[in-house]
Amino acid sequence: MKDSFNEINITPLTDIFLVLLIIMMVIAPMLDQQGLNLAVPEVVKQEQIQKDPKIMNVVVTENNKILWNGEALESENLEQFFSEHNKDYPDGLLIQADDDSEHGIIVRVMDSARNSGITSISLSRG
Repeated sequence: MKDSFNEINITPLTDIFLVLLIIMMVIAPMLDQQGLNLAVPEVVKQEQIQKDPKIMNVVVTENNKILWNGEALESENLEQFFSEHNKDYPDGLLIQADDDSEHGIIVRVMDSARNSGITSISLSRG
């Protein structure tokens, strides 16, 4: 008759747990060093918030005409127009497009603005 196996050898299990513990102890300090760099905004007085925005408004009508202050603009001269008026409107460009206007004319206005140095471009339904 063979003797039955009455004891469980836990030495390999203990070795595995010790190795995992050492790995976690080495990795844990490295996890604290990673993170997001956040810039906390400063408290701004109410007078500073109420400034007049200097945004250039361009309207694209349903028959694909480009208007600025009621004046029609030619799509060929848009880059030159935006370059001339970019300094007067530092807050960017707002394009108010009609629902029936073509996508291509809106993209042309956006490309011309981007090529002339305007970095902040917004699009709105007009």
